[in-house]
Amino acid sequence: QVQLVESGGGLVQPGGSLRLSCVASGETLATYSIGWFRQAPGKEREEILCITSLNGITTSADSVKGRFTISRDNAKNTVYLQMNSLKPEDTAVYYCAAGQRCLGTFGSWGQGTQVTVSS
Repeated sequence: QVQLVESGGGLVQPGGSLRLSCVASGETLATYSIGWFRQAPGKEREEILCITSLNGITTSADSVKGRFTISRDNAKNTVYLQMNSLKPEDTAVYYCAAGQRCLGTFGSWGQGTQVTVSS
């Protein structure tokens, strides 16, 4: 199965930007739908954005509309999450996951990367 590794998290001030990467190994990402999820302490894990193998995009979190963008580069076997205008409530562990469809079960998950938005 495909293995996923997230990177790019860190500490950023409110209003700042981060670009998260989800790099696949063992198998190409081209045929998978890839979702970005996040989980803050004491909160349920939520799906943020998902991109299909045909580059259809689903925005599941209204709070990120206009601020976050998901994209893929199949040549690099990588999916990105560009996060702009970050807010303290964006603080969470961010995960990427691969599945057959965005509105379904994701079978492969990365280890997560911490994003902290604080002044």
